Amino acid sequence: MEDEKKSSVSDVGAWAMNVVSSVGIIMANKQLMSQNGYAFNFATTLTGFHFGVTALVGLVSKSTGFSASKHVPLWELLWFSIVANMSITGMNLSLMLNSVGFYQISKLSMIPVVCVMEWILHSKHYSREVKMSVLVVVVGVGVCTVTDVKVNAKGFICACVAVLSTSLQQISIGSLQKKYSIGSFELLSKTAPIQALSLLVFGPFIDYYLNGQFIANYKLSPGVIFFILLSCSLAVFCNVSQYLCIGRFSATSFQVLGHMKTVCVLTLGWILFDSELTLKNILGMAVAVLGMVIYSWAVELEKQQANAKSISHSKNSLTEEEIRLLKDGVENAPLKDIELGGSKG
Repeated sequence: MEDEKKSSVSDVGAWAMNVVSSVGIIMANKQLMSQNGYAFNFATTLTGFHFGVTALVGLVSKSTGFSASKHVPLWELLWFSIVANMSITGMNLSLMLNSVGFYQISKLSMIPVVCVMEWILHSKHYSREVKMSVLVVVVGVGVCTVTDVKVNAKGFICACVAVLSTSLQQISIGSLQKKYSIGSFELLSKTAPIQALSLLVFGPFIDYYLNGQFIANYKLSPGVIFFILLSCSLAVFCNVSQYLCIGRFSATSFQVLGHMKTVCVLTLGWILFDSELTLKNILGMAVAVLGMVIYSWAVELEKQQANAKSISHSKNSLTEEEIRLLKDGVENAPLKDIELGGSKG
């Protein structure tokens, strides 16, 4: 019971770290990139800075003995880094080429895509309650975020690449941790240098394609440097907590509960940046939160049912040791004549 309490507290802590750091980095990046802020429109290169700082933290942690190192094949790390970078680039291109409405719809589609991928790759099945709660969350977030929906061929292809690569990345985090019995921070420390190097090399060119500006021509100011450092610091916590959460929960749970961040961002945008918050937004957020509550209940119900089946199975099945003892007892016991009630010599 004590271990379960500690595990629950640890789960809540990991999730709280992810929500706080994710919302914080969005707020910092909004100030950094918005035209009313510093107009630093180099999102891909900034992500390279994020992974560079994360890799540095991992290197320091390893050199001081804070974290151990387990072997993971280089080809798996390279494959994962390529998928992760495709996710980042695809999301940036999707946001540039599509309307905000279609971009939000593509993000919402990650939940069913993750479910299908987990079913195909890991033969995972979901209860009716979980499926219904996911639908409620999708509807709620859709109501409060989706506005105009315009689609074009290039944008549609980029959105598909972004959704598939992001879903595959999130599933791969959990499977790699289980496959190699590796901790979340350790896995991140191994992949961050590869992602940082590739994003810092190709990022400036991708950003030039996205906004027609080259980062070398951007004039840095103390304010820009401060928000870049703040964004990078929050990114370390965000990256670590993402790996922690997917290691503890499923990729589907991470996606569903991740929409809580959308609700927080909308609310903070209204409070800090005077964003418009309509009745439609409020109703959508209420439905989304209700869906998240139902999802938490459905997942807990699944766990209880699985535990009940496990206990029932253990009660109704004999262990190898019990079978051996029974055999020994039968073989060594004297044979009795049931009718006469005596032992047969």
